[in-house]
Amino acid sequence: MTLLQQAGAAALLVLITLFLQCGGAAALIIWIRSIPRENHEVRVFRCAALVMQTTVAVIVLHGIVILLWAGCSRCLCLPSWESAFYFSASSYATVGYGDVILPSKWRLLGPLESMVGMLMSGVSIGLLFAAVTHLVDGDSRSRLPVRSEPVTADHIGPRQRRSCYFGRSRSNVIP
Repeated sequence: MTLLQQAGAAALLVLITLFLQCGGAAALIIWIRSIPRENHEVRVFRCAALVMQTTVAVIVLHGIVILLWAGCSRCLCLPSWESAFYFSASSYATVGYGDVILPSKWRLLGPLESMVGMLMSGVSIGLLFAAVTHLVDGDSRSRLPVRSEPVTADHIGPRQRRSCYFGRSRSNVIP
């Protein structure tokens, strides 16, 4: 019965984590897209403030997820909120000091939290990169051009195909 309990708790924690993280990421994406792009005059303090706001939002989002996992650890097996939060934060950040350990019945939750923390940190880094790209690149060369008529591969040569993906002409590149 313990393996079934572990799997159920793990599945529930991962689903709630994904819901929180993806919902928070979606809200941040909507917020980032609502920010007007800077023109050629880049306002340094405004851009720095927007990057800081995005970073703080990502940190708060991770803190909420860490609290979720700490709450589960506290309810299931750890004696205090301090040790539960400490264990959860060190596991989520993949540090894993090992001075606080889960009982053998719940031992698999630690590595699972580390894996989820690593994946969610990657999503957050992508969000921060998107925010900075949004502020720096007003023309957003990272997006593929939108065409009204269908284009087939027969009409596009290799150089044109590369320029479509990379956003600028590659005429000086030797194929």
